[in-house]
Amino acid sequence: MWDQDVSPVVLKKLLVVFPLNQRHDLSEKDGDRYFILNVVITEIFLHLSEWSYPPPDLLEIFLEFIENALSGKTSSAAESGKAFREKHLLSLLPFIPKLVSRVSRNWSLRILQAFTKAFKDSNPESSVKLACLSIIEEMLVPRHGIPSLDASDPEILGHQTTWIRELPLLLIMLGDKHPSYSKVVLHLQLRLGQCALLNSAVAQEYDNMQYSLLEFYCTCLEERSMFYGPFIKLARDSQELSVCCLYYFSHLDSSLLKSIAFCCLCDDLEPFMLFRIIEVLHSAYKAGHIQIADHISFFITLLSRFRVFPEEIYTVMEGDKKMSNRGIFKSVTSVVSSCLLQMGEDSLVFQILEEVILDQMSLRPPIDNICAMLRMLLLLDSRPTRLSDQSVINLSSFLSGYLIDVASGIPEDDGKSTSSIHVNTCHYYFLPCFLLFTRSEKFLKLTLDVMGSLITENGSSPFSPNCILNATDHTNRIRAIVEILILMHKDVKIQRILSSCKSEIDHILQNMLLLQASKGMNMSIEERHNIQCAFDRLKCITSTLPSATPII
Repeated sequence: MWDQDVSPVVLKKLLVVFPLNQRHDLSEKDGDRYFILNVVITEIFLHLSEWSYPPPDLLEIFLEFIENALSGKTSSAAESGKAFREKHLLSLLPFIPKLVSRVSRNWSLRILQAFTKAFKDSNPESSVKLACLSIIEEMLVPRHGIPSLDASDPEILGHQTTWIRELPLLLIMLGDKHPSYSKVVLHLQLRLGQCALLNSAVAQEYDNMQYSLLEFYCTCLEERSMFYGPFIKLARDSQELSVCCLYYFSHLDSSLLKSIAFCCLCDDLEPFMLFRIIEVLHSAYKAGHIQIADHISFFITLLSRFRVFPEEIYTVMEGDKKMSNRGIFKSVTSVVSSCLLQMGEDSLVFQILEEVILDQMSLRPPIDNICAMLRMLLLLDSRPTRLSDQSVINLSSFLSGYLIDVASGIPEDDGKSTSSIHVNTCHYYFLPCFLLFTRSEKFLKLTLDVMGSLITENGSSPFSPNCILNATDHTNRIRAIVEILILMHKDVKIQRILSSCKSEIDHILQNMLLLQASKGMNMSIEERHNIQCAFDRLKCITSTLPSATPII
């Protein structure tokens, strides 16, 4: 075609004069005009080259111009000159993938080097950066019959590595101010994950990308000091792309899982996306991309640190969704529980879960978080309990305070309809403990022993430490303990076990009388009367306890 349609004379003249007027004495304005003209001529040349191979000498001249244009050697070093060059480079960039696949290795590497420089030097929000991303996708994920770059060539691999490593940095630089550009980057990241060959060098670079993404999600410099990245404020469709990318890491590192868990704890994250993250990560676990201990740690982080508001469990009714996120947290607990049941052998999962949950409970999180973790334990527990003896001892000391704090919030029975709602709410938080008691009589006995000792102790409960109790606090604690025992008595299964705990209940009654008779406490007549009323109520139910029967 070149021989038929382009005369030898034209070719000879083009060889001599192209690029047009490359003199150093041109004004900036004239230089820009000639640059535009040269780009147009190059674009025409490249279109013609798609039909047949041009003469080698002529091809090299145009390749050199393309190399210089991409490298910034054909325009002013000033920022205005850079912006001008970038604007007119856009018409040449689409030819890069085919060009590097057709020219010699030497020229291919030179063009790739220049292209990589143009990509890195362009502003994050520029149209050139956006176009480069599209070209990179075409070269890393070939389409339209273009052969893929030879990743076994170390120099070509070096350029591919540079492109991939720039993606997470670009996401962070873009922040949440350029959402359409961030979406393009995330789309490219997802395509790379979907198409990278298993164990290939590109796949390895994709895996390494996760360590640079921590800042994109969330970083934690100190305990509970969170710094959320752009992910939180991106639109749902971009968040969806980002979450889908997680599945394609062949091994999700614990540091990234921790970063994502902190994002899930952010109040600004939509509940839909929270559940979507759990779904994708659980799919990644089932595909072997997450270790079991890391996956459990992710779930425990969610349940132990999720901020339920308001903390007072009796102030907002369950239906008032605008003032409380307690319903969402209960849904999270349910979804996590469902995932746990799919994680493998119950006894193995329980063994890992037991240690982690006990560690988290020692940090004394709020009541809702404790309840959620107890429900996770129960889900995989058996009868008799799988808890070790040491765990039973530790939990009994801790849960006695938990039960007292739950019961302390129950409002006095005023005869209104809300009273039954309060009782039902209280039962929701008591139920995990009651079920544990049915699986271990020792657990119940130890818990009652701790409650008995707390009556006369001057310190606060294990669940709410670091304060000294006055007479009113002691009275409220006694009222709470009696409420707990009355609710236990109303539960048929617990009532049967209580029959074997009469000595522990007697110890509670004795300590109530000791406290009432104590002259060391500055106790009013009303407070002594309240203790006597609580004593009478407890004495009444103990008298109706059936004879102890062995637990089957």
